[in-house]
Order: sequence, then C-alpha cells, then structure tokens
Amino acid sequence: MRLTTETFGNVIIVHTPDDLTSDNAAEVERYLTSLPQSRIVVDLDNTEAIDSAGLTMLLNVQEALRSDGGDLKLMVTNAVNRKILEITRLDQQLDVYDTVVEAVKSFG
Repeated sequence: MRLTTETFGNVIIVHTPDDLTSDNAAEVERYLTSLPQSRIVVDLDNTEAIDSAGLTMLLNVQEALRSDGGDLKLMVTNAVNRKILEITRLDQQLDVYDTVVEAVKSFG
C-alpha cells in the first residue's frame, strides 16, 4: 500500500484512503508502522468510511509509535469523522486537531 504523504521536519503527514475498514485496516497499519519517522499525523478528511477495524487500527498504531518514542496525531475537520471519534470516545484517547499545522506543532 502506498498512501500520499508529506514530511515536515521529523513529522510525516499521511493522507488516508477513502475507506478505513476491515478491508484495508491491517494494510494501513503495516504501512504507518513501517514509516521511517515515529511522529505521524493522520489526515482523515478524505476518508468517507471508518469502521471498528479502522478505529482499532488507529489505536494500535498510536501504541506502536509511543513504544518507539513517537506518537500519532489526527487531523480531522470532516464533521462525520469527528462525530465518529466523539461517539466512540476515541477523541479522548487520540489527539485530534483542526489543521495539519496545529497537529505538527503539537510535537514541539
């Protein structure tokens, strides 16, 4: 799997695919955890469908990155995806930002 990425210093921004579902969650997780940097911002704005496998994948990636001294941040302005994170209370476990710039700056 190859996802669109951008690099800002030691932070990689990854633009997720249209779907984060059981069909591709494991593949996206492998991709994210294989990146050379352990500071990753995931841009969820273009993702149209997220299921429990996609949400679990985000938590798994966060755990893996934190064990390597990094972290996972989310950038979400899409109202539907924001609501999914709120309903599942993942917005309390994952750092969620309104812009890529805010997410990148949060790494300090």
